[in-house]
Amino acid sequence: MARGRDKNEFGADAPPGSGPVSRHADQAGLGAARHLGPIRGMPGWLKVVTAVVAVVLVGGLAFAGFWFVRLQNNISKAPLNAGGTGTEGPINDATGRMQILILGSDTRDGKNAEYGTSDDSTGYGKSDVMMLMDISEDNKRVSVISFPRDLLVDIPACKDSKTGREYPARSGVMINEAMGEAGIGCAVDTVNKLTGLEVDHFMMADFNAVKELSNAVGGVDVCVSDAIYDPDSRLRLPAGTSAVQGEQALAFLRTRHAFADGGDLGRIQAQQGFLSSLTRKIKDEGTLTDPAKMLKIADVVTQNLTVDDGLASVPTLLTIGNRLKDIDVSKVAFVSVPTTPAVSDPNRLEIAEPAGSQLFSALRKDVDLTDPTAPTSPSPTDSASPSPSATPTETAAPLPPYDKALQPVSVANGSGVPGRAQELVQALVTGGFSQTAQFEAQAVSQSAVYYGTNFADVATDVAALLGIPAAQVIPAPGVTGVQVYVGSDFTSGTAYGAGTQTELPKDIVNQTAGDARCQQANPELIVR
Repeated sequence: MARGRDKNEFGADAPPGSGPVSRHADQAGLGAARHLGPIRGMPGWLKVVTAVVAVVLVGGLAFAGFWFVRLQNNISKAPLNAGGTGTEGPINDATGRMQILILGSDTRDGKNAEYGTSDDSTGYGKSDVMMLMDISEDNKRVSVISFPRDLLVDIPACKDSKTGREYPARSGVMINEAMGEAGIGCAVDTVNKLTGLEVDHFMMADFNAVKELSNAVGGVDVCVSDAIYDPDSRLRLPAGTSAVQGEQALAFLRTRHAFADGGDLGRIQAQQGFLSSLTRKIKDEGTLTDPAKMLKIADVVTQNLTVDDGLASVPTLLTIGNRLKDIDVSKVAFVSVPTTPAVSDPNRLEIAEPAGSQLFSALRKDVDLTDPTAPTSPSPTDSASPSPSATPTETAAPLPPYDKALQPVSVANGSGVPGRAQELVQALVTGGFSQTAQFEAQAVSQSAVYYGTNFADVATDVAALLGIPAAQVIPAPGVTGVQVYVGSDFTSGTAYGAGTQTELPKDIVNQTAGDARCQQANPELIVR
């Protein structure tokens, strides 16, 4: 490639040998670096314009640098996981499908001390709010799934990255306790275990973040059916629509008794209504395209936010913000995990089946919750099997007959439906494969039959018995015998392909960000 011509000191093309010469070049005491005087022949107006442009450029760069350093220094970070390991590779923050776990901490540290003592929130604090934000790969829709704080779940074994202390797995524990001992990463691992997804990032905010953000946007409109007063949270609102900010915005999100029957589900719907209204306000006022407004909000948010290492940079946060700015508010769906009163404690909740498994299966398949009939985009990281080219049809010669009763066949339940393996094991036994085993496994979207060395013919027969296509029969030297890895595409029955259309509970979407709704006041707190 031809080189450009020489440039003079102002970037203009200069003929060879005609570079700038200082007017004082003949004075050794001054030298060429003293070329600060006016340039002969330059018009006065051009000198002024040049000076102004230089000042603006230098000032702009200094301003940008100041804000970049300030925002970057604001950010606090913590590890994404607390012992759990993922099977997915790193995602592209600009284009990949992304799940972000959003947590509201009840910690009483620092500015939050006025809401209670440290005894009210031990360790890392509990998650007052837990929502999973799922951004589609095409940036056209967002699903926000809320988990009630009273939901009983199984918490996996977790390790505190700061102290190195390990905590054993626990069963039947409230989900808001997941991060209390081993930190935020344990909450992420718990959601991964519960849903079969792999959370990519997390964002955790405290009480002060809600107050400051609501002030930064000039208040958020909320609506209640009747005038209410909750002495516990100090929420006081007249009937109808009000703009809440600061303490009242925090009270609206924290109250546990003001809405519906005074339980956690009414609280979740109020939180979703608040976020819907906040989303509409930011979109309607063009905040995401207004640098001044964005800087103000970014400063507030980063001062009160803890994120994982992968999000702990200003460019990454801006990238995600840019993904959200053009999404239609009608495609921002707010959902609550289906629950029912727990058998062990009617004051707690547990996943309602089969509705819970149906929701998690739909999420793994990247279904549009606002329109479940819409086609989904296949995700390269949400599959149980590699390319269908590696099948038993590549076997060079037929193998001798075998005794079905002696062949080890296991069923790995990655369907998301508890106990699903039992039905398939029974079908295998009925079909003559009596040496069986079953276990729970990482959730996957597509079922497959894996087979070890010299078990290709057995795998073919097992797949045929269950109706699993030959393209999904995969060699796997590490497997002993044959393993049926059942995915969310095979959640019922013993014949693959029958009834595998995505099902969702009726009215699973509570509201979209385009809906403006009034919250029903708890009759016990209505001001007469």
